[in-house]
Amino acid sequence: MARLDFEKALRRKVDQHLKLVERRNKRVRTGNGVVDRWAHPVLTGAHAPLHWRYDLDPESNPLLLERLGVNAAFNVGAIEWEGRICLVARVEGADRKSFFAVAESDTGVDGFRFRDHPVVMPETEVPDTNVYDMRLTLHEDGWIYGIFCTERRDPEAAPGDTSAAVAQAGIARTKDLASWERLPDLVSRSAQQRNVVLHPEFVEGQYALYTRPQDSFLEAGRGGGIGFARCDTMEAAQIDEETIVDPKVYHTVKEAKNGAGAPPLKTPEGWLHIAHGVRGCAAGLRYVLYAFLCDLREPWKVIARPGGYFMAPEGEERIGDVSNVLFCNGVVSRPSGEVFIYYGSSDTRTHVATTTVDQLLDYVLNTPEDALRSAACVQQRIDLIDRNLKRLSVVRGKTARAYRGVR
Repeated sequence: MARLDFEKALRRKVDQHLKLVERRNKRVRTGNGVVDRWAHPVLTGAHAPLHWRYDLDPESNPLLLERLGVNAAFNVGAIEWEGRICLVARVEGADRKSFFAVAESDTGVDGFRFRDHPVVMPETEVPDTNVYDMRLTLHEDGWIYGIFCTERRDPEAAPGDTSAAVAQAGIARTKDLASWERLPDLVSRSAQQRNVVLHPEFVEGQYALYTRPQDSFLEAGRGGGIGFARCDTMEAAQIDEETIVDPKVYHTVKEAKNGAGAPPLKTPEGWLHIAHGVRGCAAGLRYVLYAFLCDLREPWKVIARPGGYFMAPEGEERIGDVSNVLFCNGVVSRPSGEVFIYYGSSDTRTHVATTTVDQLLDYVLNTPEDALRSAACVQQRIDLIDRNLKRLSVVRGKTARAYRGVR
């Protein structure tokens, strides 16, 4: 067998990696007008640096085999920091364990590179088995908080049950995205707490959280959905009451479950939320992204709730480790009004869609709410059709003539 040319093989891998991370992205203008997708994912497992995955010493790894594989990079928290967009990605190894790592870009749509080392996240007295899906909030108290899911094996599971887990909201904070201080996990009445998001401002002097209570909370008869709660401190965060802000609703895009995404964006018209909704279909669970608007002074009150989703899986987004899923926990809004929506597809890769605050507000304020019945939804559509046909009958111009010609 011919001896491997280590340097040549390594150079080939370096060239392939550079081609990937330096690839320019392209805007795709074939959507619904609410957002523009971009052609290429901004992060994948292959974006992980070679020195995370390979032993680069020809003496200890003469065949240049991958030692610690990376399976995926998805469900990122996002923030603009020191002039760059930073993503705290959920990076999943070939061993299934997830960890956090910071990737940075000047443009926000391409050129993301991971820092040399993953995030070192301190553990609590009860070690995490797995951590994932961090939401980043730059709070008015001056800290950047990361709230994430910490998962541990259910201590009450039968000895042979190797899949039962307890998920809670882990909390950490940082001033530089490099050194992280771990705080105690959120304490609540719910046996499971996923998708917890910290509101960026104090509400009547308290910290405010968007939650997704499960199990015991639901058994109390108050239903499920996105909750709202407050606490006096994040250093020992405890919530006693959760008010459902945006409930699950039968035969909608959030029939099975729904959860808060990134921290809401503050706009002149209210707090803008991008959330995920889940329903069952023949292929299993289908995750989509939807939006709603809450009152500026009373952020637990929804004031606009457009029906349906504004983004659903398309093309390669449908395929992955957990197929037919879009999930967003990272959004960046720039002073110019430009908005970057970072979303994971099928628990495998990270994409970006761009829009503006004006477009999102137009969407949430002027899109009809779900009428909840087929007959009422048809009437909504007929009203739109009749208005359009009336306008087309009087409008002049090439576009109108072309449209009337293809009707």
